[in-house]
Amino acid sequence: MNLQSLYAGPLVADIAIGFIVVESLLLCLLYVLRGWGLAPSEYGLTVLSGLFLMLALRCALAPDGWPGMGVFLIAAGLAHGADLRRRFRQQA
Repeated sequence: MNLQSLYAGPLVADIAIGFIVVESLLLCLLYVLRGWGLAPSEYGLTVLSGLFLMLALRCALAPDGWPGMGVFLIAAGLAHGADLRRRFRQQA
């Protein structure tokens, strides 16, 4: 497998999704077990928005994945909007 074929298929998105999930779980465990870092409620919507974008990318790179791409793009926008709303409410 060369780099061109890696980036041409959905595997690159799968790798990114895996990193996002593992990173989120580790951050959550550090907070729950040690009290280190941010609470998952502080970054959860941001991570969810990014995860939905990666899932949309995966659908775009997969054959016949376009219906899922639209669903995940809408979900990413909703998560992003909810995150912004939460942040603005915290400032008020």
